[in-house]
Amino acid sequence: MTLAAIREDVAIIDVLLRGIADRPVDLTDPDWQAKLSASAPPAEEAGVAAEAAAALTALLDIYESGDEAARDEVRLIFRAHRAFSWGVGLTGEWPSATAEFRRRLVHVSARDQSDDPRDDLMEIWQLCEWARARGVDVEPIVRAVAGISGEVDHLGMGSTRTPILRGLERH
Repeated sequence: MTLAAIREDVAIIDVLLRGIADRPVDLTDPDWQAKLSASAPPAEEAGVAAEAAAALTALLDIYESGDEAARDEVRLIFRAHRAFSWGVGLTGEWPSATAEFRRRLVHVSARDQSDDPRDDLMEIWQLCEWARARGVDVEPIVRAVAGISGEVDHLGMGSTRTPILRGLERH
């Protein structure tokens, strides 16, 4: 599958997820968190779980194996399609904790900053702690993924590379 075809698929999935992503959450409802947790994942709710998983897998494969131009294009796709970026996550069985950790970290890197990069930093710290608890040597993986991460500061809070490297800090 070409990057152009993947971009088209992501654009369609993004449109289908936008209504879910933009749905207001009533924070005055004392059960809002439980209701949100009980709801189906966004891609399932939109009826595009298989297509979304395939597109995400293809994007991350290109991101990991491609050159800097390919990685830049993948980052642009995630930034241009915020509902896709928000609503499509990694699922499934993993051959090892190391493989899962690396792929999840690559996913954070490819998204190249959420609306609030502090959320990315928290996610990276949680991933690193999860991996350490399973005996994964996180340092070489973090350094490798940081090496392919973006260096552009989109939001005035630093690039993606910096928080990935900060995953080496223990919290």
